[in-house]
Amino acid sequence: MPSAAMYEIFRLEQARSRLRPGDVSAAVRLWKDYVHRPERLLWQDYEGDDVHWQCCGDPFEARTLLDTVMRALSPRSARRLRAVVGRLDAVRDRP
Repeated sequence: MPSAAMYEIFRLEQARSRLRPGDVSAAVRLWKDYVHRPERLLWQDYEGDDVHWQCCGDPFEARTLLDTVMRALSPRSARRLRAVVGRLDAVRDRP
């Protein structure tokens, strides 16, 4: 059974013209894939100045979308999404 947070995200995706169904889960997946990339590949992205991420989407735009969604959700639902995103951010910030 879907959680209240998932239902709220679903309703938000339905109500906002700039969101499509599945955008939030796609953003989480894209951010997750990005933060788990090997450091050498992250450095290549930085060195190559690949700011468009044309093949798979921009993980930084995905992270920005997640921030926006967290601000639009109720405090309880935002806290649940923030916990997921926070774990991913911790992976990225690890030395």
